[in-house]
Amino acid sequence: MASSHSAHPPVVLAADVGGTKVHLALYGALGEALKPLRDQVYATRDFSSLEELCQDFLRSGPSIAAACFGVPGPVIDGHSRPVNIPWEIDEASLKRALSAPRVKLLNDLEVTAYGVLRLDDSQCEVLQAGANPALRANIAVIAAGTGLGEAMLVPEQNGYRAVASEGGHCDFAPRNAEQVALLEFLARELGHVSFERVLSGPGLMNVYRFLRQRAASSEPPWLAERLAAEEDHAHVIGEAALAGTDPVCVRALEIFVAVYGAEAANLALKTMALGGVFVAGGIAPKILPALRRGTFIEAFNDSGRLSAMLRRIPVRVCLEPAAAVLGAAHVAAAMLQRA
Repeated sequence: MASSHSAHPPVVLAADVGGTKVHLALYGALGEALKPLRDQVYATRDFSSLEELCQDFLRSGPSIAAACFGVPGPVIDGHSRPVNIPWEIDEASLKRALSAPRVKLLNDLEVTAYGVLRLDDSQCEVLQAGANPALRANIAVIAAGTGLGEAMLVPEQNGYRAVASEGGHCDFAPRNAEQVALLEFLARELGHVSFERVLSGPGLMNVYRFLRQRAASSEPPWLAERLAAEEDHAHVIGEAALAGTDPVCVRALEIFVAVYGAEAANLALKTMALGGVFVAGGIAPKILPALRRGTFIEAFNDSGRLSAMLRRIPVRVCLEPAAAVLGAAHVAAAMLQRA
């Protein structure tokens, strides 16, 4: 008879915690291999804490051998207070709530970075083929969603180590007169203007509002109705832009894509990402036609004296929505192996 150990591999919990939704998944961990068992997506605001949400997901479920949570904010000494979620997230508290021996909190872009390493060609869209990546070179990951995340992957002896950053909160750098006016518009409202205020779901709405108050025409009633009725304003604007049904939405998405390309180049320069740039996050797959049009790569390669180096860098869009969960699951499985 097979041993219970071989019949029931240890179970790991992986989570991608976002400002809008939380994706939880259970995997059977067979060494490096992971077997998906169950997953569920929750609306973040439906719960008062991550512990409460996990307990809902795990009701009468298996015992957890290890868990890894990707959270949208800095993780300091096992603790995080994300700017886009009204929760305190704490490793020790989660450990108690899950009765799990091993729990790890990481920045969400750290786990996304580990996830993109495991994607195959069908899960990515190539925006720039670049040259053959330099052997054992750094890789950059940038992801616009509810916020803007940035991370890098640094080669180590046995693969890569993900390094988190809070680069999305660095100062927005306009590149032309229109973007300078956008910066001034947002600075009057917000004071400090970070890239996240432009490159995110709320950021696309900010760009739209800026353009709408400068536009000669008033907002069409059908668009005003949809913006009033739907919570996801970025989805409404993006959809209208891709369909070409409103010129202000079209221009808002063009600016968004140009700024996205420019900031991806900033990150590539700061991290010497000769191994490539991955564009991840929830927004990129939804605006893929706009990313393909060339504005993104034009802005990416328009970096003065280092433009030739940037043209060598492969740039890919991550199409796999569960990349962060996959990365978190592999971190949890690695914790078991080390143990």
